[in-house]
Amino acid sequence: MGKIIDVFIIFLNLLICFIFVLETYQVSQQTRNLLWDIELITVFFFIVEYVIRLYVAPDRLRHIFRIYSVIDLVAILPTLSLLIMPFFGLKLDIRILRILRVVRVVRIFRFLRFTSNEHFFFGSISRHMLEVVRLILTILIIFFIFSGVFLYIESSINPNLSTFGDSFYFTVVALTTVGFGDITPVSDTGRAAIVIMILSGIILIPYHASQIVKEWFYISLKKEVICPQCGLRYHERDASHCKSCGHVIFQEYDGDL
Repeated sequence: MGKIIDVFIIFLNLLICFIFVLETYQVSQQTRNLLWDIELITVFFFIVEYVIRLYVAPDRLRHIFRIYSVIDLVAILPTLSLLIMPFFGLKLDIRILRILRVVRVVRIFRFLRFTSNEHFFFGSISRHMLEVVRLILTILIIFFIFSGVFLYIESSINPNLSTFGDSFYFTVVALTTVGFGDITPVSDTGRAAIVIMILSGIILIPYHASQIVKEWFYISLKKEVICPQCGLRYHERDASHCKSCGHVIFQEYDGDL
């Protein structure tokens, strides 16, 4: 049941990101209304998840300020704001709408919760594969976040930029230092966003790549024997007892004695 819930939440995360992308294209008003209804249903499940996590948290005040809880809340607020603000007589002018749309791009950070520890899908994948997932997710998050931000900064003033696809193409070209020049930022804010994107890629991508190498090197020195007592997966090749709980694992070792 836990895995089913995880898969369902991941599907909702993908769905809400897909809606964000699709809304940047020229679609009919009927399609936009349908996307809005789907977003409302998706955010409803996000709210339910947030409330349940808050309810079962041992320290609710501390839970509110955890980074993943803040991300969950930020993912909910834009849609709630669009629903609540008219009831208080607040006008949704173009500036507020643009800010709310930019904030929606951070919803992709919700995927980080699933790779925060080794219990990803209840331990269904190994530690080194988890590092690979983190690297791929980091690259996708960088591309997605800065594509969305760059789009809403430059779309109104840049004639070569109109959809998320255009912005995504530019961020990939910029981050890979190819620089074809067919799309370039025309505002100082857009240039600043691209500088931050490139610096983020230079710092984060090599870091996660080094973690993969480190994990694979660690595993090469170990032997995969799962302790029946505590579940520790990797042990030294000459270990006869688990280094975590001391349980006998009866591992054979070809030594000189």
